[in-house]
Amino acid sequence: MTTVWCEVPRDVVAVRGDDAETYLQGQCSQDVTKIDAGASAWSFVLQPSGKVDVLCRIHRVNDRTFVLDTDAGWGQALLDRLLRFKLRVQVDLDRVAWRMIAVRGPAAPALGPGVLASWWAAAGAVDLLGEDVAPPPEAEAVAAADLERLRVEAGWPVMGCELTTDTIPAEAGVVPIAVSFTKGCYTGQELVARIDSRGGNVPRHLRRLRLPGRLAVAAGDRLEHDGKDVGWVTSVAGDLALGYVARSVEPPATVLLAGAQVGVERITS
Repeated sequence: MTTVWCEVPRDVVAVRGDDAETYLQGQCSQDVTKIDAGASAWSFVLQPSGKVDVLCRIHRVNDRTFVLDTDAGWGQALLDRLLRFKLRVQVDLDRVAWRMIAVRGPAAPALGPGVLASWWAAAGAVDLLGEDVAPPPEAEAVAAADLERLRVEAGWPVMGCELTTDTIPAEAGVVPIAVSFTKGCYTGQELVARIDSRGGNVPRHLRRLRLPGRLAVAAGDRLEHDGKDVGWVTSVAGDLALGYVARSVEPPATVLLAGAQVGVERITS
């Protein structure tokens, strides 16, 4: 595989201050105390009800500084949500104008300063995040559509498509990556813990959909099975798509989409 790169718009929020770690520990589903300096981890920032406000990545710069990055267009929502629960703590929060370059392939840089673990499960996948980052000279630039296909193939959810403020975290399939079940209390924990204690049962799950050729599909299109509405499409990339499918449809299975049979596959990390 050739090493490729693509600049990806991301919104970035910096959290600085003596209480930064303690404050984020109470607001994030991830165990912030377990993130080493220079390392990163994925996390939900949840509503008190337990539904999603934002999915983000937490990068610890040092003991007093953390950088959180999220999907483009969701940085203000992340900042507003964090500020809403900023009570009697020595913490400053602000948005920063950083760039992110996604690198995929065998020549991807090793993890180091400004190099963060990506959502792509395969080896050789990193994201370069910082004020002034550049792709490896040996990497080949690719279009955003090529990276989007890799995302859909991997089943990674993004804000505004697979994740909205109505989403229950367990539906999106990234709870094992973004949630700690050994840390203390945080905002929205009750729903996450209750669903986990009941075996992770939720009304629907994010699935990968394999489309027949030349089928015109768009986000929001409905899925049918045995004459019933069982879900909808969230993202499309060529002959692959993502969508939420009722738990009654157990993969591998087929559903109807615009009158055509579509394969339903389980997403595995």
